[in-house]
Parts: sequence; structure tokens; C-alpha cells
Amino acid sequence: MGIGASLVLIAAGAILIWAVEADVSGVDITTIGWILLVVGIIGALLSLVFWSSWGGWGGRRTAVYRDEPVYRDEPPPP
Repeated sequence: MGIGASLVLIAAGAILIWAVEADVSGVDITTIGWILLVVGIIGALLSLVFWSSWGGWGGRRTAVYRDEPVYRDEPPPP
């Protein structure tokens, strides 16, 4: 889950907690809102923690060095 999905879950959870005043039989909308909010926060934190290992912007660059000689089929210059 990325930052975008986490923000959507956080927003949906906050809306269900504080903005919706509906009674649905068998479902507690406030509890669903809290669950979405917590899952969104956890997803956002995990995305931020692992951002550097996934690359991110300007991630760590590594050079690859080979120990094997390179042979070319071209004759040497005169």
C-alpha cells in the first residue's frame, strides 16, 4: 500500500468517524471508521519507513564493478 492509498483510507475513516450520522442495522459505522483510520495510519508509516529501500526520489546509487577482463575483437589502434 502506498502513501496515496493510505491517505484515502485515513480520509474515509475520518469521514465515517466524525461526519456521518447514520444508523445502519448490524453495522457500527464509527467502528469501521476507526479501523480504516488506523489501517491508513499504519500503512502511511510503513510506506515512509520503507521509502528509502524502494528507491524514492534520489535513492542510493550503486556502481557495479567487474573483476573479469574485457576482451574486444577489434585490433589495437596503430
